[in-house]
Amino acid sequence: MNKIVLITGGSRGIGKATSLEIAKQGYFVCINYKGDKKSAENTVKEIKANGEEALAIKADISIEKDVLNLFKQIDSMNGILYGLVNNAGILNKQSPLVNMTYNRIKDTFHTNIIGSFLCAREAIKRMSLKCNGKGGKIINISSGASKFGSPNEYIDYASSKGAIDTFTIGLAKELAEDNIQVNAIRPGFIDTDIHQTYNRLESVKALIPMKRIGKPIEIANAVVWLLSDKSSYTTGAIIDIAGGK
Repeated sequence: MNKIVLITGGSRGIGKATSLEIAKQGYFVCINYKGDKKSAENTVKEIKANGEEALAIKADISIEKDVLNLFKQIDSMNGILYGLVNNAGILNKQSPLVNMTYNRIKDTFHTNIIGSFLCAREAIKRMSLKCNGKGGKIINISSGASKFGSPNEYIDYASSKGAIDTFTIGLAKELAEDNIQVNAIRPGFIDTDIHQTYNRLESVKALIPMKRIGKPIEIANAVVWLLSDKSSYTTGAIIDIAGGK
């Protein structure tokens, strides 16, 4: 049977690079997207053009009924859920907290935290030995912002990723005897649409010890390793991929 890996926000940036690399390893990739159907379908086409398998499914992971429907569709596929990559997240324009609206804070936390919780909960129901599953891997995409707080810029985003770090550590211990490994990756400044939108990449190079911006493929390669048997004794880890920052 196919080993299915679900990647939320899997159609662009880090998500797309990760989807492509996961597919190369022989997994059936389920690409979740919220609104950009065209990018999701293009990523699926690219994967299929290489002779690999993928499917795009629309769902807003901050809404429970969407998450339940997402996993219901996965249940109907020919295979078992082996991996979950909690990648979907939102980042708004730079702002100090005093100017942030309630809706901005709510939306950031609902997507970045609650969405990851909901997807992990449903994945556990399918992976857990206690639920007649065969085990699996959960990989949370955090951010280097969780270490530095992003004052006057994205303190909401940084705080949401700090919660993901704690979530990773706690859930890894909760599931350690259930054949489910839980780890996180903390990317630094990566060349993606989000950072390009806010024109930040050039201005931060000098702050990075390696003096360059990271590439999405460098995050994708770490995800592939965590999904593989080579990481069989790794759980509760938070891996920094940030050029030394």
